[in-house]
Amino acid sequence: MNAVLAFLKKEAVLCIALLAALLSLFWAPLSADTLRSIDFRVLCLLFSLMSVVAGFQRCGVFGVLAQRLLAGKKEIRLIRLLLVLLPFFSSMFITNDVALITFVPFAILVLTMIGRPREILPLVVLQTLAANLGSMALPVGNPQNLFLYAKYNISFFRFFTVMSPLTLLSLVILSAAALLPRSEAVEVRFASRDSIRSLRLLTGYLVLFAACLLTVFRLLPYWLLTGAVLAFLLLADRPVLARVDYSLLATFVCFFVFAGNMERIQPVRQLLEGLTAQSAAGTSVLASQLLSNVPAAVLLSNFTDNWQGLLVGTNLGGLGTLIASLASLISFRFYVKTPGARPLRYLLVFTIANVTMLAALWGAAAAFRLL
Repeated sequence: MNAVLAFLKKEAVLCIALLAALLSLFWAPLSADTLRSIDFRVLCLLFSLMSVVAGFQRCGVFGVLAQRLLAGKKEIRLIRLLLVLLPFFSSMFITNDVALITFVPFAILVLTMIGRPREILPLVVLQTLAANLGSMALPVGNPQNLFLYAKYNISFFRFFTVMSPLTLLSLVILSAAALLPRSEAVEVRFASRDSIRSLRLLTGYLVLFAACLLTVFRLLPYWLLTGAVLAFLLLADRPVLARVDYSLLATFVCFFVFAGNMERIQPVRQLLEGLTAQSAAGTSVLASQLLSNVPAAVLLSNFTDNWQGLLVGTNLGGLGTLIASLASLISFRFYVKTPGARPLRYLLVFTIANVTMLAALWGAAAAFRLL
């Protein structure tokens, strides 16, 4: 029983997605349409990207990068800025959740080392915002972007044109927030110096990452990429196979089935078509607050052709509640484990910061005519 409860707690989203998929089968029985609703291209791309990023982590790439940037005597203001920019820019390529898994514990370590424990809470909130907002810049930044990019066959130029104004504005606001508090010089010293563990493996992962980008840009078949990734892992680095987030892949399968079945239920279809016709972006933001932005994108994509509204809405919809973007839960879990953590205060600061940023970017999206 304890093992079951632990699994339910750890994989709550997967369990909910599975339950939703199973319940939807009562109204839309299992058929060939159920299988057709599963997007295998997105699943293979996600698996490949997660494998490559896990390989980068095993090679020590992110630890080396962070140490090189932060070691030595620097202004605390510059350290804050670097700790925010690391997840902002890295999330564009390694996804928002991986960026937070990598850099939130690192930030907590650095701030503890330099005697700044009070700055942990606001900085983790800023890092969470940075990862969620930086990841919206590129199709590979987060799962919903990758899904929508493939689902609607969006060109990279169109995607980048829509999301770059909001990404740049986010960068300006986050940088200002990081630089605003007073500053003084501090010295950061690490007990040991990280280094790349295997240049041979790193070279292989860099080649595979380039292949992932070629597949995202539709220049390489997804099945060829998946075969190459599997072959490399089996022959050169099998432990990475255990690091892939298979629960995320299973969650996607469940939501694909659920969304496909909802499309086949006429009253639900009419309701969601009506809501998305009025405002695809607004419906996406509201749905993301309750479902989180990834399942909201999968569900609503079945009821509208307005990819731009869904793209903007699900990315901005990651701001707001703690579950609006599941990556935000990663930061919260890391924070509550720190000595002297104040979870309720964190939730208050997090919510205020997210709602403020959501309002600012929504206004900007309206001004740029992106909604």
